[in-house]
Amino acid sequence: MKLAAMRYKDYVWPHNPRTYTIDYERKMAAQKVPFGRYHLQDLGLTRRVMKGEGEFVGPTAYEEFKKLASVFYQSGPGPLIHPVWQAAEVYFVELSLRQEPRADYVSYSFTFWESGTQTDTAIRREETVTADSGGSTGGSAGRTHTVAAGETLWSIARDYDLGLTELIALNPQIKNPNLILPGEQVTVG
Repeated sequence: MKLAAMRYKDYVWPHNPRTYTIDYERKMAAQKVPFGRYHLQDLGLTRRVMKGEGEFVGPTAYEEFKKLASVFYQSGPGPLIHPVWQAAEVYFVELSLRQEPRADYVSYSFTFWESGTQTDTAIRREETVTADSGGSTGGSAGRTHTVAAGETLWSIARDYDLGLTELIALNPQIKNPNLILPGEQVTVG
């Protein structure tokens, strides 16, 4: 099975990183109860931390690393579309060069932190769409595109001169941007 390319904001990896890890964490509090017992309190999930390592190989390896580094310098969160993980709004928090750069080989590692406001943002988007349509289902929701076989949200965004983040925001009904099916309607404006 061929996996889709990993993407962050407007950067597309030429080939997926070699390794990936994802750390989930739940915050817990322990309160001392008389007679040597403890009561555990679930404080909820914290951010997911996504890490990986990869290489760029070939005559343009270092140039490709510089493109990735320029995305690292952009401020604010953006969508991370991963071939396996659920898509997430993340911050690019670490990029490391793993050895002395050469023109034909660069080894690197990266870390992304999931934004804590992703769920709140999705809920606000749904409320805005409902408010804009006045609660009726018969109103116009803007221009739509019918997905054809082989299309991705990335290619649709490019065809309509939209940013991937913008297209995802226009389509809160799409829970996994890596999975769109032929015949599905995508709002493009």
